[in-house]
Amino acid sequence: MKEIKVTVVDPVGLHARPATVAVNAASKFKCDVKVSFKERSVNMKSIMGVMSLGIPTQSEITISCDGEDEDVAIEAIETTLKEQNVIA
Repeated sequence: MKEIKVTVVDPVGLHARPATVAVNAASKFKCDVKVSFKERSVNMKSIMGVMSLGIPTQSEITISCDGEDEDVAIEAIETTLKEQNVIA
């Protein structure tokens, strides 16, 4: 399992457009992808799951990947979210 801790920097937090960017990035991979915030963890491939966490801007989250393509997945998801200015 691979995991990273990052800070959400998008002004609206991880909601609506930024959540869609995150879900689309995670959905490209076969491995399980989870996002965790305040002791709760959800499937990052689920828009409703991600939005249900209510992650505000400047929050620290953990993204984890577990499965056959976890190495490629964690790097690609982190790169995509940084390019879209969702995380720092």
